[in-house]
Amino acid sequence: MAKKANRPTSPAVPAAPSRRFSFWFLVPVLLVIGLVAAVLAVGWQREDDALREADATAPEMVLVPGGTFWMGRENGPADESPVHEVTVGPFQMDATEVTVGQFAAFVKATGYVTVAERPFDERKYPNAPLEFRKPGSAVFVPMDVPVHGPWDTPTPPWWRYVPGANWRRPEGPQSSVKGKKNYPAVQIAWEDAGAYAQWAGKRLPTEAEWEWAARGGLDRKPYCWGDAKPGEGGKWYANAYQGKFPAEDTGADGFIGLAPVKSFPPNGYGLYDMSGNAWEWCSDWYDPKYYAVSPKDNPKGPESGPPVEGEFQPQKVRRGGSFLCDDSYCHRYVPSARDKNPTDSSANHTGFRCVK
Repeated sequence: MAKKANRPTSPAVPAAPSRRFSFWFLVPVLLVIGLVAAVLAVGWQREDDALREADATAPEMVLVPGGTFWMGRENGPADESPVHEVTVGPFQMDATEVTVGQFAAFVKATGYVTVAERPFDERKYPNAPLEFRKPGSAVFVPMDVPVHGPWDTPTPPWWRYVPGANWRRPEGPQSSVKGKKNYPAVQIAWEDAGAYAQWAGKRLPTEAEWEWAARGGLDRKPYCWGDAKPGEGGKWYANAYQGKFPAEDTGADGFIGLAPVKSFPPNGYGLYDMSGNAWEWCSDWYDPKYYAVSPKDNPKGPESGPPVEGEFQPQKVRRGGSFLCDDSYCHRYVPSARDKNPTDSSANHTGFRCVK
């Protein structure tokens, strides 16, 4: 038998040294990822907190009878003159300001994004400072400064533009509407109010309708409830500001800041908060001289409004005052008082109610 040939063997290859894979260098990366995830989770949680307040119950409405009244005020600001006779037809009006719960139901159903939540529009405001180029809105900040100036700012310094402020977080990113279903929805621009009204099959009131409704059948009275001054005899009729404005609201009326709707007695038509709490948008363009040419029957305001007070765009009417109205600075929680703002303006004291 033939013998097998011996085959040369390959030199032995030394075994590779064993290596232990270290994950320690990943720890900082994982920490950063976890932190980002936590921040996003908190943000989403706050978003969900707002929508969890959604209340699909149909808002209560009251019938406001038609009638004739004297609109405006003598010896008041120039834009409340001349006092003139106006007749309006009957209509239904929300008994309260549109609440957080009602507005959340609208957003939940439609996915609507409010003006304060949208990206900055450079075409409309090409010269805006950097601090105004993030989505946000105006927020009241208490401070001890002279009510009528002088100030270091061109506008009242107690108003600050706060990135991240919107109807979900009225005072900014750290705030929330959680548990505030029955509070007025604020940080609402005129465009937002109109979108809600259309979805609800309603509309915004005209300025004449609003004043007629606010008076509650008390023609030519100084307040929505009559003649008594707020706090007289220990009775409070509206949520306004007590204390030294703008430094401290003592909350003598029971509330510092916004109050839940129906916290004060209704007026003669069964309407709540027609004075104070939150400003309310009307459908009319603002013209300080409109009363001189206003028709008597169902006036709907001018076709457009002239830019006023340094604004480059027309403004819409707001009515009713807010929790920041104070006799030393803002006496506009009376039914005759007029105010205005651009259609894309919002603040933590501005809301609305609807009619149909």
